[in-house]
Amino acid sequence: MCTGIIGVGVLVSAPAVAAPVTPSSTASAVGTELSGKTVFLDPGHQGGAHSENLQRQVNDGRGGTKDCQTTGMTTLDGVPEHTINWKVSELVRSSLESLGATVKTSRADDTGWGGCVDDRARAAGESGADVAVSIHADSTSTTTDADKHGFHLIVPTLPIPSAAADAAQSEGGRSASTLMRDSYVRAGFEPANYAGVENGIQERSDVAGPALTTVPLVFVEMGNGSNPDDAALLESSDGQLKHAIAISTGIIDYLLGSDTAEASSAGPDTTTAAAPAGAKTTDITVPTATAPSTERSAVEGRSALSGLLESVSPYVESFGVDGSRGLVTPDNVSSVSTFARGLLKQILADR
Repeated sequence: MCTGIIGVGVLVSAPAVAAPVTPSSTASAVGTELSGKTVFLDPGHQGGAHSENLQRQVNDGRGGTKDCQTTGMTTLDGVPEHTINWKVSELVRSSLESLGATVKTSRADDTGWGGCVDDRARAAGESGADVAVSIHADSTSTTTDADKHGFHLIVPTLPIPSAAADAAQSEGGRSASTLMRDSYVRAGFEPANYAGVENGIQERSDVAGPALTTVPLVFVEMGNGSNPDDAALLESSDGQLKHAIAISTGIIDYLLGSDTAEASSAGPDTTTAAAPAGAKTTDITVPTATAPSTERSAVEGRSALSGLLESVSPYVESFGVDGSRGLVTPDNVSSVSTFARGLLKQILADR
């Protein structure tokens, strides 16, 4: 039922902006589950309408320098990475704001300049965010690469020279990245099978962002744009929505983890969403995965909200964004959470 609601960000050509609500509807239009939480979203790269020098050298966080920015990859069908990152980020932003979170972003649109890597890291730190999420997509070839596929999370090699960045990334950053990995796996995505990725995690010392960011950072590589299957998901509205669901769920698990750990300590559970007419309950039962015991697992950080968000994925698979809009009817609105009600008002206002 929620698929069409969340899909508002990819159904309009302009950047997704929350629809205005009247004073009488404000209480029901915006949830409060994430009130007091701040998230910094960084849609990787920048639009083409800028004149900045991408090769200008900036601090790499480890005593050296690197290029200010790169153009990002282009998928097999010619879709630029910066646009994919932007669309997914806007979907995530809309979802989090509907739950009461404050969301700050590294760039305001998908046309102009978004800042160098050090600028974005500084903005994330100055935002005071509980977590920052940098959204990217990978590429392994300028032509088709059918063998390499999958998502991964980049984490920095420790220690980091900056004490503040080292503390942020060795504690919260690692926990948030693990929870994001778990969220992606539960959503049906496969971890990358290349570039030394182990169980969805890739450790690197050559990426400046994590070494410069002083709040917990999750660096997502959603898939390989050179792989036909990965590219199809990255390019399509349905695929972008699936990625946004996984990312939003991982963020919610991290932000609410401390609030839900005790409730989840009894062990793995399942979350079942109310099914629309004709749907099988087994199609929307979401199992809780268990991560390796040496890491903070998704079991410890699950929340009812993330379970609700995950339950949308089967609808995306079955109906697609446009087809799922019909699942939202006046008769079933009252049965969904504050989260769904808030986004429902947004999509109805835009239709």
